Amino acid sequence: MTTFALVGAGPGLGLAAARRFGAAGHQVALLARNAERLDGLVADITTTGVRARGYTADVLDPTSLTTALRTAAGELGPVEILQYSPVPRTDFMKPVLDTDATDLDDPLGFSVKGPVTCVQAVLPGMRALGRGTLLFVNGGSAVRPHPQRAGTSIAFAAESAYAAMLHTALAPENIHAAQLIVPGAIRPDAEHSSPAALAERLYALHAERDGFRHYAEPMAD
Repeated sequence: MTTFALVGAGPGLGLAAARRFGAAGHQVALLARNAERLDGLVADITTTGVRARGYTADVLDPTSLTTALRTAAGELGPVEILQYSPVPRTDFMKPVLDTDATDLDDPLGFSVKGPVTCVQAVLPGMRALGRGTLLFVNGGSAVRPHPQRAGTSIAFAAESAYAAMLHTALAPENIHAAQLIVPGAIRPDAEHSSPAALAERLYALHAERDGFRHYAEPMAD
């Protein structure tokens, strides 16, 4: 069996995605900073008969990410699908004129160094399998910069560029990189942006392997 690894596990989209990929027959590795929250998520998923484990890691700590993903692959099986979707901190969203160089350290670590670290950790296993999927989930500022959210706008744009390059470079190796843009809030009552709907969309991106950038719903003008 292969593993679905989720970086940024939480009770909304993360849990829904873990359930969806678990239902498709994958083992589930959940990565987050909060060990107590991970225990609750794992308990929820395992009640459905899916094998799942939690691994504490901080996306701003590359060593913890690498260790968690390699340990997960050793315990559960090679990572076939990686989903990178941690929620940015609110302090990343300062107005552009109030943002100095040091304000970008953590957003870039979060949205650039974190993804690069995760991809490098799982890529050898995907190459050995002969297949893989890399899923990146971003907000609308990844494609339409918002002057009141400078840190995430800059960092998401950089993450988008990295993911797009992966899409091109890894396609010949049957490793598919895709980005899902969620323009607004993720709400349980949203038709296209509820956790369940987004999880289904992410699974379709993995299964159908069609193109790089996708939108949960149209961007408002």
